[in-house]
Amino acid sequence: MITHVVLMKFKPEDQRANLERARALLLDMRGKVASLRHIEVGLNCVPSERAFELALITRFDDLAGLNEYADHPVHVEVKRFLATVLEKSHVVDYPSE
Repeated sequence: MITHVVLMKFKPEDQRANLERARALLLDMRGKVASLRHIEVGLNCVPSERAFELALITRFDDLAGLNEYADHPVHVEVKRFLATVLEKSHVVDYPSE
């Protein structure tokens, strides 16, 4: 199993609306990307200078599944939206049980 974690920092403009739209778009991938085994989206509830606003946790059977997800048209559409509203993001991919 591969776990893919993305932390996202949003631009301040229309942040609340963009967070909600991002959350909805991400969760809407469930059942549309065959290799996606698990998806969890969390919105930060403890603001601080170190905090990011959104955490995405996804799981795949293997690296091939993660790569399939990366290029899947549904995911590509979500990434297009995110590119317009994010300041930055960080990612960690690791083997998990």
